[in-house]
Parts: sequence; structure tokens; C-alpha cells
Amino acid sequence: MSTKITDDGAIPQDDLKGESYLAKPSGACCLTGSLHSGDPRGSFSTIAGIDTYISKPPQGKATGHILLYFPDVWGMFPNGLLVMDGFADAGYLVLGLDYFRGDPVWKHRKDRHDKTTDPNFDYEAWKKKHTSFANENVPKWVAAAKKEYGKPGTKYACVGYCFGAPYVCDELASTAPDACSAGAFAHPAFLKEHHFQKLEKPLFLSCAEIDHTFDAESRNKAVDIMSAGKKTWNVQIFSGVEHGFALRGNMNDKYERWVKESSLQSIVGWFDLWLGL
Repeated sequence: MSTKITDDGAIPQDDLKGESYLAKPSGACCLTGSLHSGDPRGSFSTIAGIDTYISKPPQGKATGHILLYFPDVWGMFPNGLLVMDGFADAGYLVLGLDYFRGDPVWKHRKDRHDKTTDPNFDYEAWKKKHTSFANENVPKWVAAAKKEYGKPGTKYACVGYCFGAPYVCDELASTAPDACSAGAFAHPAFLKEHHFQKLEKPLFLSCAEIDHTFDAESRNKAVDIMSAGKKTWNVQIFSGVEHGFALRGNMNDKYERWVKESSLQSIVGWFDLWLGL
């Protein structure tokens, strides 16, 4: 039986009975947002058989480090590509995989009220299908990306939005010599307690005040878990914005634009710190 999702994006607690989700699976709140204007400058290639967006730093700005990007349910859409270019502007070679394989959620729902684009769309089946693929293939893609693009002395960071958050935490749980030195996520989904308990590397959390997927209670519990485990972390909370603010905010609204840009700049600063040590 499919999980029911309310219009505000919340999942009834009865449907999560027995689970320990702190950041709940993507809900209706993930189907809202604005498209941003701009011309992505990166290109697509294939890594481990998965289409991958590659954005290179401007000439003379390369740090020599690599950023692994895990997208939200909108996948390889203009906003995400432009954000990847933003990280590249900071000197990182950015690699972002399309674990939705050309089947992002926006092909089925333009927003939470859209019932005409794909009237028979089963959001729960869509999530199950792509989560299964990503869980199996992200580790293979990461290993292949490091092998193909990494060099002696290369350091790695990772960032995820919504759907991509657990893959950031998985990478930060690694103690391998070439493990990511730091990671970050914004408005996360699909996170359980163990994702915070197993962290070995620094994590930056960029969060919205209003987020039915990762509400204040869950956010505070995540902080308690990280504090008890003596993890290295930092939480950033923006008032007055909702889930999706770091990718799909309204850029005609000066505050929402500032929030989106501040989130990006803060994450860059976090990476610059830890990869610069």
C-alpha cells in the first residue's frame, strides 16, 4: 500500500511506525519551487555507466580538489546545474550523477497540485525504484569517479540536496584513505539516526525553518546524536523559508535569493576549511 502524503508534504506518523527516520522520505514539499535563469556551462559524460554532469573551475582558479554532487528529486534540471557551476566557480571540479537516469520527478509532476502531466504517476513507486538504484550504484559511481578524475593529493568533498543527503552521510562514514574530507547537505530527506551516528568526517547542515521533511524536533535530535558522538558538525537555519530553498527558491524575491546564495557560500566555506587543512 502506498504511503499517503498530505498537501503540506508531511507523512502521517502511522506510516513511519517502526522506522527511525529523522529526515523523512521526499514528500509533496519536494514538488514545489521556481526554475532559475542562466546557461549551465558544464558538459555530460558517463561514469560507471551513469550520466554525469561535469563542471570545471575557471582557468586559474582550480584547487585540485573534487566535489561529488548528489541531486534532489528534480535531478539534472537547470537550477541544479547552475548550483554545480557555482561550486566550480569556487575552484572545485564538480561531478554530479543522474541516478534518476533521465526520469526526474518534474517529468511527472510540475508541482504538488499538478494532476495532468502524468495522471497515473505513482510517487511512492518512483521513489522506491530510484532509491533502490541509487543505493546500489552510488558507491560504484563514487569509486569510478575517484579513479578516473582523482590524482595523488586530490581531496574530496560531497554535497547533497533532499534525496542526496543520505549519500553524503554514507561517504562521511568512510575511513578509507581517499574518503571525503567533509560533506554538506541542504533540506535533507531519507535520513535515519544511523546516518548521524556513523559520521567520521565533518558535516554541514543547511536547513529551513519550515521543513516538514526535517522539522525542528528531528533537527534537534540529529544535533543531540552528533553531540553525544562528538562528531564535527555545524547547523545553519534560515528563517521564513521552506524545504527546497537552496535549489528552488524564487530568485525574484531578494530574501530568497540571498538565502540560496548564502547557503551555497557557506557550504563552499566549509569545504575550503576542511580540504585546506
